[in-house]
Amino acid sequence: MSKIAKKPVLIKEGVSVNIAENKVSVNGPKGSLSFVVPQGIEVKQEDGNLVVSQRIKNDIKTNALFGLTRAMVANMVTGVSNGFTKKLELSGVGYRAQASGNTLTLSLGFSHPVIIKGEEGITFAVEENVITVLGIDKTLVGNTAARIRAIRPPEPYKGKGIKYQGERIRRKAGKAAKAVGGAAK
Repeated sequence: MSKIAKKPVLIKEGVSVNIAENKVSVNGPKGSLSFVVPQGIEVKQEDGNLVVSQRIKNDIKTNALFGLTRAMVANMVTGVSNGFTKKLELSGVGYRAQASGNTLTLSLGFSHPVIIKGEEGITFAVEENVITVLGIDKTLVGNTAARIRAIRPPEPYKGKGIKYQGERIRRKAGKAAKAVGGAAK
């Protein structure tokens, strides 16, 4: 049984929740999101909280979906009230990014600029080689950031590329360090 699923989700001020059959819709100041609740899981609104429960206690088929549903509902409430951000850092000579609305243009050493169009609900901001991906859907923000990072992932020799802010890159020694170690034989 999931420990996280037992915790109730606090409905923040300015957020309204609508539960109809197997669909949970959340509206807030930043927008609205909805989630289809899997079979065997119930979501109820009690005392300003959302409570997720299994219809049949300790059902093997719904155990995995129990915590997932609670996490998705909690992320929806947080998203429509505060929103989510992911920050990516550009490191490399000549690597640049420009944002205009939901379009991001990257110059990453290729022969052409890379243009990324954000899906609906995603916006980009760029400040001093730090790309910020903003949105209300946590999954969409994370997937968009991963798609941007996959264009030019950081390489281990010089550390050039796109990395998440705070990510540590394991660095490798280059050819010169191997040549010095191999000459001693």
